[in-house]
Amino acid sequence: MNEYITIKEASQKWNISIRRINTLCNEERIPGCVKFGMAWAIPVDAEKPSDMRIKSGKYVKNNHDK
Repeated sequence: MNEYITIKEASQKWNISIRRINTLCNEERIPGCVKFGMAWAIPVDAEKPSDMRIKSGKYVKNNHDK
């Protein structure tokens, strides 16, 4: 049987916000996470996903030649 932790427990374990973990679950970035009603269950052995957000403050703009 698989063991799961809550978003709150993952937040403490990975030192990131509950809201960010909820977003990662919604984006299917945490392998094996399962939604039960309104709550997410995260496998105990799940790895913290890498942060793919832009931190430089500079956004890459797609320039399409016209």
